[in-house]
Amino acid sequence: MANPGGGAVCNGNLHNHGKQSDGSPSGNCAKNGIVNEAQQNGKPHFYDKPIAESFEEAPLHVMVFTYLGYGLGTLFGYLRDFLRSWGIEKCNAAVEREEQKDFVPLYQNFENFYTRNLYIRIRDNWNRPICSAPGSRFDVMERVSDDYNWTFRFTGRIIKDVINMGSYNFLGLAASYDESMRTVKDVLEEYGLGVASTRHEMGTLDKHEELENLVAKFLNVEAAMVFGMGFATNSMNIPALVGKGCLILSDELNHASLVLGARLSGATIRIFKHNNMQSLEKLLRDAVIYGQPRVRRAWKKILILVEGIYSMEGSIVHLPQIVALKKKYKAYLYIDEAHSIGSVGPTGRGVVEFFGLDPRDVDVLMGTFTKSFGAAGGYIAGRKELVDYLRVHSHSAVYATSMSPPVAEQIIRSMKFIMGLDGTTEGLQRVRQLAKNTRYFRQRLNEMGFIIYGNEESPVIPLLLYMPAKVAAFARHLLNRKIGVVVVGFPATPLAEARARFCISAAHTREMLDTVLENLDEMGDLLQLKYSRHRKSARPELYDETSFELDD
Repeated sequence: MANPGGGAVCNGNLHNHGKQSDGSPSGNCAKNGIVNEAQQNGKPHFYDKPIAESFEEAPLHVMVFTYLGYGLGTLFGYLRDFLRSWGIEKCNAAVEREEQKDFVPLYQNFENFYTRNLYIRIRDNWNRPICSAPGSRFDVMERVSDDYNWTFRFTGRIIKDVINMGSYNFLGLAASYDESMRTVKDVLEEYGLGVASTRHEMGTLDKHEELENLVAKFLNVEAAMVFGMGFATNSMNIPALVGKGCLILSDELNHASLVLGARLSGATIRIFKHNNMQSLEKLLRDAVIYGQPRVRRAWKKILILVEGIYSMEGSIVHLPQIVALKKKYKAYLYIDEAHSIGSVGPTGRGVVEFFGLDPRDVDVLMGTFTKSFGAAGGYIAGRKELVDYLRVHSHSAVYATSMSPPVAEQIIRSMKFIMGLDGTTEGLQRVRQLAKNTRYFRQRLNEMGFIIYGNEESPVIPLLLYMPAKVAAFARHLLNRKIGVVVVGFPATPLAEARARFCISAAHTREMLDTVLENLDEMGDLLQLKYSRHRKSARPELYDETSFELDD
């Protein structure tokens, strides 16, 4: 029986456990024999609180002005396109050559309308060049545009000590060189930078095997395999696991790498509402009852694709309920822990540990080393049979160059640091500091009256801005105050839900967070961004579930 209130399902049984006096989840974790501080009396941790996520609707007038802003921008866009077509205004966008006017168009004029007329006006808020390590503070190269953001030129000025609220540096391990990185320097001197071969040929080093064994130990699974690129870990391995005659059930907010991998596989793809177990179970039930279209044969495989933390919403997958459904309908589960590994769970082992589940409940564990580990690449972990199969059939293993040795060493030292194998508890302290910073920052934003999305334990915090003009003003004003933020709009988000996305780090001090919060409070008043009325979302089919239980 799955509990919609948040009780964790582990191996088919419902567990309810107490919490610490400070209200935080119990500090226990699934037994791994590595970090003893996270265990008490040898009992595993179970997440016992209801899943607390916020998706508040905007007031009606905000949505009206948001759509009105896009409408006016569209009208002026058509006007400017008309002026460009008659040569009255210079067109800086890519256009067809006159000699090729009778060819099929290479540049789709209408498809580029948004980029040409709306995005370009606020383009200066993206792709800002950084000239330092992405620590809690970084340096930004100042640039200006003389042609309304079509091109930029550098002024030669460096904006120093900008507070970094945008990088996925969750544990602060992406930092400038210090003595703790000596092993990375030693590996660079011994192995060099590149491997110049694939894993199948002459590209498997002892460092790769050491890393894979460490990842398996960290995740408490039988085996793991590492890849040089996180995006390709999804897009090149999903096609090796499923194909024609298979069914993929994908969360509607899955990352582009999962979407691309699913499309390349040739499998049938069906989408379920974000974190909505009713939607997922309906698709599973129909898949089992009706089978493949037309022929009605049973599906060869049914694979559920989800993420640990959704990077645009800040929500955490409802893993206990999904595991229960997966077991009930005999499906396979593939979880992308790119943002959750290292950032959630009592010892940073991701959402499986966060909910106190057995890693064997997840068939394919995927994650990246680009966030919490301050490096690059990704991994696939699980049963030994799965990993052995991928070593032979994975496109990344067969065709892609192996992971750079210094990068592998950086991951090894970071993982040992988190696990406590460096002889200290500083790694565990950083995981706890990240959780503390996350709760503090979210609570203060809520108190100020901003609409923020996501789970209260997620270090990815979207703050809703809505109006396109306010997106640009928000980012520009904060950079002037030496605060670097990431703003996101369509098509990465729904048209009317543009937002700023804050990424909290264990390296952020309380003084840094208070500085950011003080400036956000002022910006909220200046730009009228405090929309919160503490009402639930108007999109219940996407975010809410009611009276849902799974039968045994």
